[in-house]
Amino acid sequence: MGKDKLRKFAEVATFANVVQLEAGQAFKGKWAKEFFKNEHPVILELACGKGEYSVNLAKLFPDRNFIGVDYKGNRIWRGAKTALEEGVTNVGFLRIQIETILDYFSPNEVQEIWITFPDPQPQVSREKKRLTHPRFLEKYKTILEDAGIMHLKTDNDGFYSYTLEQIEALQLHKTRETTDLYKSDIVDNVLAIKTYYEKKYLADSKNINYVEWTFEQ
Repeated sequence: MGKDKLRKFAEVATFANVVQLEAGQAFKGKWAKEFFKNEHPVILELACGKGEYSVNLAKLFPDRNFIGVDYKGNRIWRGAKTALEEGVTNVGFLRIQIETILDYFSPNEVQEIWITFPDPQPQVSREKKRLTHPRFLEKYKTILEDAGIMHLKTDNDGFYSYTLEQIEALQLHKTRETTDLYKSDIVDNVLAIKTYYEKKYLADSKNINYVEWTFEQ
């Protein structure tokens, strides 16, 4: 591991807005009250990377709590540091493997979940690693409120098609979708938030796919 990554790992361990691994289990069912010290709704960004979406959503919605979830501490470092430097107090970061998410959130604790440009895991042998595989969707359904909303943004057309297939197979309720977000009529100040990777994709003239759904059938 390079010196810069080691430095970031060491520094992120000192950040008050970052919770790592098993330490996060203490907040299960109590993220709003005990971590954020309020009663506001909790929204997750899964595979948050550098945390741009979490931080910018927190700026737009000060009456909501946002948690960026990722396993790579050197990436979380960027979003957490930005939030600390800019005094954004309604965003935090949780460093865990997403497949363990039920150990960290109680049923109905989360209002919305964002999945922003995850690894598409294109190999057939890695299908179960895809964040919209049914085994993950079942976990999200558990922690979401009954009318909780799911969002996916991805540049990967194959992953997007796969996700739509899972939504249809499970008879879930799509509310919005597009294969070219920035040429659609649904883009707004929330969907227009751009991550580091999204900016790179757009610079290469890639289309951005988006779908919103709930687990209501």
